[in-house]
Amino acid sequence: MYRAINRTSLVPRTKGDYEMRQVKLGLWGPVVSEVCFGSLAISPLQGRVTEEEGAAVLEYALQQGVNWIDTAEIYDNYAQIAAATKNHPSVRIISKAYSVTALEMRQSLEKARTALNRETLDFFLLHEQESALTLKGHWEAWEELRRAKERGIVRWIGISTHAVAGVRAGALQPGLDVIHPILNYQGLGIIDGTLHDMLEAISFASELGIGIYAMKIFGGGHLTQYPEKAVDFVRSVPGVQAMALGMSSRDEVDYNLLLLSGQAIPTSLRDKVKHRVRKLYIADWCQGCGRCLDACPQGALRLNETVAMVDPEACVLCGYCGRVCPHFCLKIV
Repeated sequence: MYRAINRTSLVPRTKGDYEMRQVKLGLWGPVVSEVCFGSLAISPLQGRVTEEEGAAVLEYALQQGVNWIDTAEIYDNYAQIAAATKNHPSVRIISKAYSVTALEMRQSLEKARTALNRETLDFFLLHEQESALTLKGHWEAWEELRRAKERGIVRWIGISTHAVAGVRAGALQPGLDVIHPILNYQGLGIIDGTLHDMLEAISFASELGIGIYAMKIFGGGHLTQYPEKAVDFVRSVPGVQAMALGMSSRDEVDYNLLLLSGQAIPTSLRDKVKHRVRKLYIADWCQGCGRCLDACPQGALRLNETVAMVDPEACVLCGYCGRVCPHFCLKIV
């Protein structure tokens, strides 16, 4: 049903202990490892590890053959990534920003170039675009991003989105190379439409040669009981070349790379990683200001009298709520 002109080309390559699939990201993108390191999991936004511990985990993943990293301005971990990639200059980095104006985009690009020690940025995306309307609101920033690409400051540009309408609108955005959509076999986290709608939108984008790498393939932790099913589903979707996986320990790196390479996962490692339950913790000193509600793209938060409450079934553990809390009440644990 879903036909794509940019079918993934898989080339096994062994590095470390794992066979790493290499994929071409769309018609115009580079060849990268099938798995992209999702650095949100090691960033201050989630607070699972210290900056040094996170950098060590990231460098370990790079040593095993992962050759690109997903980050964002709001993750506040450019220094961490710069430290981990110091000895890996060929590793590609994707960053994202909420920039609205041309000035804001220029500032975001310069911040990334300086902090990451990169003269040229590999990828830069508009963060969390929901529809043609939100893209219209960010038009100045997008045009500045296109100019930066023309000047050689950025190689590939695109958007990230949790919305079906975001994928469809992004596919028609002038000059767009890559889309980073939410995708998993239950459709968890899609803020509009159904899983079928998202698959149709991805098919539409891929017909235009756009590179697509999926996020939240484990549904923010809700689908970790069936990891093989989660990976096989994303791999089965035509037009999706790769996936970003958040990893905050060496065990998680080993687990995910064994899973992706089809190798047997030792029971001890599977038990250690698979059953690590995470949740959004809201401290009892919450003031009920409501800022976190506006920051949650899933609508998973509500106010109960004077404190914030979370719907654990709707929460995908992105941690975006924590960045706006003035009292530091929210954390992924």
